[in-house]
Amino acid sequence: MLSSDSNGSHVSKKILTAHNMNPKIRKAEYAVRGELAIRSEALKIELANGANLPFSRVVGCNIGNPQALDQKPITFFRQVASLVEYPALLQEENAEVVSKLYPSDAIARAKLLLDSIGSVGAYSHSQGIPHIRNNVAQFIAERDGYPADPSKIYLTQGASAGVQLTLQMIVEHSKVGIMIPIPQYPLYTATLAVLDACPVPYYLNEDKNWGLTTEELQRSYDESIRDGIDTRALVIINPGNPTGQCLTEENMREIIVFCRKNNVILLADEVYQTNIYQNERPFHSFKKVLKSMGPKYEGFEMISYHSISKGMIGECGRRGGYFECEGLDNSVLEQIYKISSISLCPNVQGQIMVDLMVNPPKQGEPSYEQYKAEFDGIYYSLIKRASILEKTFNALEGCTCNPADGAMYLFPQIRLPKKAIQAAQDAGKEPDQFYCMAMLEATGVCMVAGSGFGQVEGTAHFRSTFLPQPELFEGFCTGIRNFHADFMNKYRD
Repeated sequence: MLSSDSNGSHVSKKILTAHNMNPKIRKAEYAVRGELAIRSEALKIELANGANLPFSRVVGCNIGNPQALDQKPITFFRQVASLVEYPALLQEENAEVVSKLYPSDAIARAKLLLDSIGSVGAYSHSQGIPHIRNNVAQFIAERDGYPADPSKIYLTQGASAGVQLTLQMIVEHSKVGIMIPIPQYPLYTATLAVLDACPVPYYLNEDKNWGLTTEELQRSYDESIRDGIDTRALVIINPGNPTGQCLTEENMREIIVFCRKNNVILLADEVYQTNIYQNERPFHSFKKVLKSMGPKYEGFEMISYHSISKGMIGECGRRGGYFECEGLDNSVLEQIYKISSISLCPNVQGQIMVDLMVNPPKQGEPSYEQYKAEFDGIYYSLIKRASILEKTFNALEGCTCNPADGAMYLFPQIRLPKKAIQAAQDAGKEPDQFYCMAMLEATGVCMVAGSGFGQVEGTAHFRSTFLPQPELFEGFCTGIRNFHADFMNKYRD
């Protein structure tokens, strides 16, 4: 569009602006990729250009992105992926050379996948490659002790795409409510903002290791109904993000009873199911618990999600995951397929990594010992790093931190001096955002303010991964301790 200035010259006027774009997009916020993350990227560029900063590296603890912090990929998974990506290596004339570079089970797996896929450059079935969905179903059956139906499994571009798709199906109008935990993963509030739906918060109890009670769920649900909200689904993140708690089997049964009583769909975010760091509360899937409750609960409506981005795999950039539908009406499943078809298919390399996640090398196979050593090495290192960082946070003045029973994060509470709170207000920031930005500028460590996840009013938190590699960890923790002491002294009342 052209308009004229005071001199009569034609000036281009933008048709689309931040003022006339979809207001629901403007409203959405995603803290883990927000202001702090944007500033951390700018600091990386400054360092690359030779800037003299008080740190030599930006450490991104704002998001569970293991390989960005130098976690090594699982060898077998990458071997299979590379062979499938370049199938010429599997031709007979290359067999002798390739057999010296790749173990026989990686070669066999790549051939099997190619037989099922064709080319990774071709669109797959919109619901996901049937062979891989069959393997996911087998994985679920072996994990839970109950059968799974491949026709009710949808492969996705990471678990996030599955969450977004299924929320689209549930949200009929702007008064539809979705119950979400506080603190919560910002994917949920951001998606609900875009869909113009109502987040219905329920609070985890920090004083009881971020525990969840059905009394709190009922309070939240009843309040939403009184407010005229059509509350249709309950999101449970287990193990928790950002809080790292793990639910007991009894607690899960209570949640299922609550959902049935109040006629809400259960959305079970289970992407951290292998990140369990204690024995008292092992992971149980909601599918397993539901099926153990007998025929009385036949037809119970639930969707559960899993991903290749977490666990010991950490293949975030490949964007692979799945969701399984339980008890949904067939007409709804048809609509989910239709919506999936609009995007044609999830990316094929992500699907391949899902196959490898649910069907890794087994004992007795050539790659098993290396796979197990790599998997266990990452797992036990995460346990150690979680403990070190928890102790670091608990030793800080005015800071308390619950242990991480699972997932990849700690979510400590910080009690800031009044002068710091005032300085944050003067800067137009939440106090925890102000603290995290000061930490980033002083140490290069990027965390996420608790206000981006939701928290009890009047409290301040931040979320940090414990993903920096062991060789960086001592310096990482020392930098946090020194920064915190300086910050508290600067703003001491």
